[in-house]
Amino acid sequence: MNDIIHIGFLVFPKVTQLDLTGPAQVLSRVPGAKVHLVWKSLEPLMTDVGFTINPTTTFDECPQLDVLCAPGGFGVVEQLSDTATLAFLRAQGTAARYVTSVCNGSLLLGAAGLIDGYKSACHWMWRHYLPQFGAEPVEARVVRDRNRLSGGGVTSGIDFAFTLATELAGEEAARMIQLGLEYDPQPPLDSGSPEKAGADRVARARAAQDPWIAGVEAQIAQAAQRLSLQR
Repeated sequence: MNDIIHIGFLVFPKVTQLDLTGPAQVLSRVPGAKVHLVWKSLEPLMTDVGFTINPTTTFDECPQLDVLCAPGGFGVVEQLSDTATLAFLRAQGTAARYVTSVCNGSLLLGAAGLIDGYKSACHWMWRHYLPQFGAEPVEARVVRDRNRLSGGGVTSGIDFAFTLATELAGEEAARMIQLGLEYDPQPPLDSGSPEKAGADRVARARAAQDPWIAGVEAQIAQAAQRLSLQR
């Protein structure tokens, strides 16, 4: 009988569901895996696309995780100053075998002090904030630095999950999971990165964030300052 591998995803209001459901689908098929969706309570949480996700355990009741994952989303900004969330990440991250993130969830690991001195991926629009938490941003879909694994923006979480599945169960098991999920991406469009999208689309994407970016940057700076005071 396989030993249980406890894989925990932080969930929170306005999480980007694909950041966690993509990797969760892959990692749930790792032999012995038990996936936990962890939050302060078991009440349903609204995602950023308008449907809810149900936590399966609470911060207090969550077992020690082998894999800790922080997904991203617009709700990350509020969690940067949430003491309970950051305390949970710190406590679990200290003993977890792997400390991981998808998209701008890496900023949550940063605010918890878990990637200071590590390389990390992040969504392209948020990557430049990582140095405020002592992390080195890397432009890649998956980044590994010791026991820290991170995926870039949203869909790269699936690539991250296959990288981790290979670590946990071996290449052949990961290949069988890939076959079972028929993961064979062939996108009909070629605009999935700033380099491929072109300068005009990138500028329009950034402009769409202008109404709220000043507030976001202020909260990131405050989180970084709080972390520096704790060191």
